[in-house]
Amino acid sequence: MPSNTAVKVDELPTLAGKRLGDSDWQEISQERINQFADATGDHQWIHVDPARAAQGPFKTTIAHGYLTLSMASGLLFDILQVDGAAAVVNYGAGKVRFPAPVPVGSRVRLVAQCTDVSEVTGGYQITLGLTFEREGSEKPVCVAEILFRYYLGSPS
Repeated sequence: MPSNTAVKVDELPTLAGKRLGDSDWQEISQERINQFADATGDHQWIHVDPARAAQGPFKTTIAHGYLTLSMASGLLFDILQVDGAAAVVNYGAGKVRFPAPVPVGSRVRLVAQCTDVSEVTGGYQITLGLTFEREGSEKPVCVAEILFRYYLGSPS
């Protein structure tokens, strides 16, 4: 069961420095990995060839690092609900690292912290520190800083 933070858009500044919660666990199946490979054109054998990957360094296929990172937007909806925003825009990413692999069949979850909130024209920009955890592993599989903008009206 995820832990959630719910605020109104004008309460976003109160989140700075706070842990927002964690998402549900998500299984990383070979089908999901293959679909990501098809969507991105990245068909490297370590991701999509189970027979060859069994002989490789991880003894199985592993998820693309960017597959893990791309799950952030969807999983954030498990963690943070903001009422009253006319629009929410993914504004970009800061530092992104993939310290450990995600073997096929693993379960991952997202833990989010709000590290900063600033006013921008028409709304707020929040900086989120994200950590993707793999069930049963002490080392995170992805650590990233991302930026979202919450607008009160139409974005400029």
